[in-house]
Amino acid sequence: MMTLGLWQQIKEDWEAHGRDWTKPGFRAVAVQRLGVWRMTIKSKLLRAPFSILYRALYRKIRNVYGIDLPYTVRLGRRVIIEHQGAIVIHGYCWIGDDSIIRQGVTLGNRHLDRRFEAPKLGDRVNVGAGAKILGGVNIGDDVNIGANAVVLSDIPSGKTAVGIPAKIIKSTNLENNASIESLL
Repeated sequence: MMTLGLWQQIKEDWEAHGRDWTKPGFRAVAVQRLGVWRMTIKSKLLRAPFSILYRALYRKIRNVYGIDLPYTVRLGRRVIIEHQGAIVIHGYCWIGDDSIIRQGVTLGNRHLDRRFEAPKLGDRVNVGAGAKILGGVNIGDDVNIGANAVVLSDIPSGKTAVGIPAKIIKSTNLENNASIESLL
């Protein structure tokens, strides 16, 4: 498995965000990548200026765009944050490759006494606007989470979950994704 460097990751994320560096989602992902990269610098003295830069940019992204994406998140490749506003991602979340996060999404813990339990999203997870995924749940690959759904339990790969609390819906014709897309 090849590990990409910081600039390679940022270029890949830029392409995933439609080659638009002004998109808040791209900026949030780029700052998160910078935060991860700076921790690879062993010397605290050499790391210090990058830490100051990261903290300033992180706060700007959080306060201006409403995207809270700490460097401790395990962020996959080509993750797209489609819109800005009210996006809160727990520092111990895992988000798989090619996933999409929309506005108003919370990926967080469920119980105050279990601070480190956070969702793990597989690859190609499509999270609808306003969805809440809470606790140490596992979301499989190729899952669709409907808008405003509240996910409190694991969702197997290839499924679509909607509602409060989220339930898996049955689709008899997966070739016609228009009805599923209207739920997202």
